[in-house]
Amino acid sequence: MIRPHGLRQVWGRLHVTARDLPLAVLLCALAFVPSMRGSGTDIGGVAERPYDALAVVAIGLQTLALTLRRRWPAVCLTLMAAGFALDQLRGYHTVAGTALPLALLSAGAHLERYRRTTVAVLSVAYVLFVAELVRRGTGEPPAEFVSFYVAMCLLWGGGAWLRSTRIAEAERRAQVAERTRAAERARIARELHDVVTHHVTAMVVQAEAARYLAAAPERLDEALTAVTDTGRRAVADLRHLLDLLNPDHGEGSRTPPAGPLLTLVEQTRRAGQPVEFTEQGTPAAATGSADLVAYRVVQEALTNALKYAHGQATSVLVRHSGRDITVEVGTDGPGTRAVASPCGGGRGLAGLRERVDVLGGEFEAGPRPGGGFAVRARIPTGSRA
Repeated sequence: MIRPHGLRQVWGRLHVTARDLPLAVLLCALAFVPSMRGSGTDIGGVAERPYDALAVVAIGLQTLALTLRRRWPAVCLTLMAAGFALDQLRGYHTVAGTALPLALLSAGAHLERYRRTTVAVLSVAYVLFVAELVRRGTGEPPAEFVSFYVAMCLLWGGGAWLRSTRIAEAERRAQVAERTRAAERARIARELHDVVTHHVTAMVVQAEAARYLAAAPERLDEALTAVTDTGRRAVADLRHLLDLLNPDHGEGSRTPPAGPLLTLVEQTRRAGQPVEFTEQGTPAAATGSADLVAYRVVQEALTNALKYAHGQATSVLVRHSGRDITVEVGTDGPGTRAVASPCGGGRGLAGLRERVDVLGGEFEAGPRPGGGFAVRARIPTGSRA
């Protein structure tokens, strides 16, 4: 048994011509029902006459043309106008004439090119049509012809309004899609900045330290091992980021794993930075994006400590509660301009502030009163932003 939802899907996959065919066939059938004859549109007051071969032509032009109203609206309107003129001038007054308003509305909504030309040509054709009716001496007042023309213009205008609304909606969706792409590019850029800056900074510091360990082979081997481990971690994180560009990448894996904070701290220690790490509380079962943002805050703060306060004592405090994660990273130092300017590069701490703000948290970074630099962030848990 086919469900209504399945029927809608099948109907939606049909070509627009096939979807318009049932209405055209229905109107065509009604036009030949004896009780419906002569009950259609009557403009000009031409005396009614019985159906003949031309009546069949008029009905066919006015009904079957509906199948083209969205695919070829200009062709549909031309055929419809010809059939309608034949219908009225011959006095058939068939029900098929009621399809003209729909054809005008569809042409106003779907016609893309030569819109003004189409309106001008149809207006001239209507004047000629009215002139022929007057020549036949039907005696209809001019107000009838004028009111009919105004009604047709209103139908065209309604279609034009639908078209403008559709275009505006398409532009809005395009703008939303572009903003979404820009936000995604910015997010990936922030991830790349965090990963590359931290790991490369650690590798540079470790490599520079290894230059002075030639006389101590055991310490030199330890330093080179630290460089190797840092490089492997950088490659692994970059692979996760590159997976974001894979269209087949699962939605549940769009965020690269943050990894244990203790591993990050140990990596910074091997680079020669004394770090005291404290973690309080129990992580929430569902933290959304908060754990990743907390990881990036610690990562960026430790990277800045390596770059601007290498060798200075650094403390990392991560506090978990049921509603948020609080991160505090402080680095000792004289409070010089070099230490106090880690966010001047553009993406670093400024990018972290954006991440925390998106989740509705609080972020601050700046020199400490007694010297050094501090980064603090409160990140609400549970948000998937």
